[in-house]
Amino acid sequence: MWPVRIDPAGEVGPTPGKARGPGWRRSGPGLYVPSWVDAHTPEQRIVEAAARLPERGAITGWAGLRWLGAGWLDGRTPDGREERDVVLLAMNADLRPFPGHAFSAERLSPADVVVVDGVPVTVPVRSVCFELRYPVGDREGIVAADMAAFANLVSRSEIDAYLPYLSGWTGVQRVRDALPLISENSWSPPETRMRLVWLLDAHLPMVLCNQPVFDRRGRHLGTPDLLDPVAGVAGEYDGAAWHLGPTNRRRDVRREDHLRGAGLETFTVVAGQVASREALAARMRRTRARARWEDPSARAWTLTPPRGWHPRLTVADRRAS
Repeated sequence: MWPVRIDPAGEVGPTPGKARGPGWRRSGPGLYVPSWVDAHTPEQRIVEAAARLPERGAITGWAGLRWLGAGWLDGRTPDGREERDVVLLAMNADLRPFPGHAFSAERLSPADVVVVDGVPVTVPVRSVCFELRYPVGDREGIVAADMAAFANLVSRSEIDAYLPYLSGWTGVQRVRDALPLISENSWSPPETRMRLVWLLDAHLPMVLCNQPVFDRRGRHLGTPDLLDPVAGVAGEYDGAAWHLGPTNRRRDVRREDHLRGAGLETFTVVAGQVASREALAARMRRTRARARWEDPSARAWTLTPPRGWHPRLTVADRRAS
């Protein structure tokens, strides 16, 4: 619900008296919404911040990506305990501080702004680069980039092409450093965090994300969250509550049996283990050491899909489908 200002007539906003009562909640300097409106949903938080934007301003970062469809970006810290600020790009504007809102005076080209359902937001590549330049945690910028790619909002090549525009800007080296670590086919934030433990803590080679695996007859064995195609290792993140239901759990076990039966060594990560990076990295290295390391010609599994299987591994694949 879009915030409104005080209206002495009480027609398009609360009267001064009603604004002081329990029926209305202050959402910004001089702005109000009915008190029954949930102040903690990401979309409502974005709208309330957007109502403060000056002309030529825009919402950026996680909030801009969320507004464009990146549903995994909920505006909370990685542990889910705190809400992150909605960032307003507001050049040459003197905006008063307000809880939940943060401001940036970085220059903003009109070409970097789109208006969606009345809310000006920066284009996805600009929002992703903002998250990478000002990450909430040491790896959360990559999580945001992965989830933007999962929503088909931005590709790695688009981020790479945007980098020259940011030359000399704060944090641009973080974008350059992160680019090789971004995946276009990670399906959730925990999967990305698990992959980054594999790469940055276990110091193991690049892996594939959600790569379908088949047997030699073309039967789909499973799509593991993480796949090391050299050693023959498949990793799964099993932290979502829906995994624990009997039907889904049976499916998870069946998939693991199929992958193991074909010769892949597997490991599973549950909620909370990603935070213990050293312990998880050690387990990943042990798993890889146990793998078969088979020659591709001798494997019972393959990454070559059967005829009629349409890949959806990249942003370009999914946009074209």
